[in-house]
Amino acid sequence: MIVQACLNGARPAEFHPQLPLTPEAMAADAIGCVTAGAAELHIHPRGEDQRESLAAVDATVAAVRTACPGTLIGVSTGAWIENDVQETRYCIAAWSVLPDYASVNLSEPDAPEVMALLRSIGVGIEAGIATVADAERFVGLADHEKVLRILIEIEDQEWTAAFAIADGIASVLAGAGVTRSILLHGFDATVWDFVKLARTRNWSTRIGLEDCRHMPDGRMAAGNAALVGEAVAMYRRG
Repeated sequence: MIVQACLNGARPAEFHPQLPLTPEAMAADAIGCVTAGAAELHIHPRGEDQRESLAAVDATVAAVRTACPGTLIGVSTGAWIENDVQETRYCIAAWSVLPDYASVNLSEPDAPEVMALLRSIGVGIEAGIATVADAERFVGLADHEKVLRILIEIEDQEWTAAFAIADGIASVLAGAGVTRSILLHGFDATVWDFVKLARTRNWSTRIGLEDCRHMPDGRMAAGNAALVGEAVAMYRRG
């Protein structure tokens, strides 16, 4: 089990004063998160205009890897980033500084092709599953076991419904005999409940400004390191 730090996601600059949007800021923030106990880092590289960019992966991964040598670094391949299937594939194929893994959303039409491309260049895959339909699609892939892990990510904000979705996904995976490790996380209102659930089920989790900006007691977090530190403490308490 690990706690992964998700530094920024698609959040806009105004979401939090400490949201890291440049390679330098992400590298500095990553050091704080690793010091706080994060075992891995998940980042959304940004271009000079601060918009998400797959073309910015090289510079960002290089900066973060220099700051945190030996820490696994993952990026997103979300279809919305380039908003063009061919451009997404082109940018990924052009990476010269490879992340250790990349998340692929099974809800996106081009997911199998993106997964195949990542395998061809030696990048691990986090299979992002947000719905039971995503899980069913995933287990239907002939090479579904060739992933680093399963990323169960629930966006529904009502806890009962969100829990039911997560449980349904887990049931599909178990029924198909999937043996890959699982990382579970929520979003905004459900984040801390899912951190607790992940710990109870001996799964990994993630935390950071991509997923929320509040501590469990509702206070605004000072930044990513504070969020990571609290999640790590929850895992250590058991």
